[in-house]
Amino acid sequence: MPRFHLLAAGLTACLAASPALAQTLPPVDCAHPFGLYDNMELVYQLQDASGKTTGTMRNRVVSLSSEQNKKQTITTNSVLLKSGTYDPKNKLLRLQDLTYRCRQDTSFTDGSAELSPESLRSFRDRRFVYAPVPLAWPNQPTVGSQLPQGGISVQVSSTAVDIAKVYTTVHKRRITGTETVTTPAGSFACYKVEAERESATAARADMVMRNAVRVVDYYSPAVGIVKSEVYDKKGKLEQVRLLTAINTGAPAGSTDQPKEKEKYKVKKS
Repeated sequence: MPRFHLLAAGLTACLAASPALAQTLPPVDCAHPFGLYDNMELVYQLQDASGKTTGTMRNRVVSLSSEQNKKQTITTNSVLLKSGTYDPKNKLLRLQDLTYRCRQDTSFTDGSAELSPESLRSFRDRRFVYAPVPLAWPNQPTVGSQLPQGGISVQVSSTAVDIAKVYTTVHKRRITGTETVTTPAGSFACYKVEAERESATAARADMVMRNAVRVVDYYSPAVGIVKSEVYDKKGKLEQVRLLTAINTGAPAGSTDQPKEKEKYKVKKS
């Protein structure tokens, strides 16, 4: 399906509360996880509980690739993103590479995105070993279903000993309903996914500092996360991330799909 048709379908489709109506959604093109094409950019506005803008996040597609397992029976399509977080004055605060994937009937976001940079600031001049676990997002969700946990763990060490393990885990993920979410980027048919996000620093088994929040994601199979809300332990809203623009990267007035940087290879495993 051409990209502009897929985006238009994602913007205008409506969901009712019944899971059966999910079948009216446009089909997901797994060759382009979350509808992403080369040079596309998703722009998110970061807000506090009162709706005041606290920053911006820009996720730009750098390249697309595809690989098959050794038996060439399963294809995994990947999108490499350059994700930048900016303050209200457009000063760059954080830049990281993220990889989104799609395989068979499921898309995946990068577990690395769940790690707060503040969690590692106290460990200066240390060694970090990152172990991300992708978060699964079904291409054909079912209300009431449970989703696997994901996130990232980081082993912090010196040249001689292990110092601590820092991790963020998004678990107890459940699809609780459907909702149409309207943003400056358009109206999106979304599934409401509720979860708990636990962040911790463990120096020893008996010395663990934990913090848990509730996260509500509004997820569209056609475009990914449209809106995210973070609530504290008392149920008070803390943060909001809202999709405000989808920049296709194509010339003005063009309906042609951009050329992807496709790389096909066989995974030896």
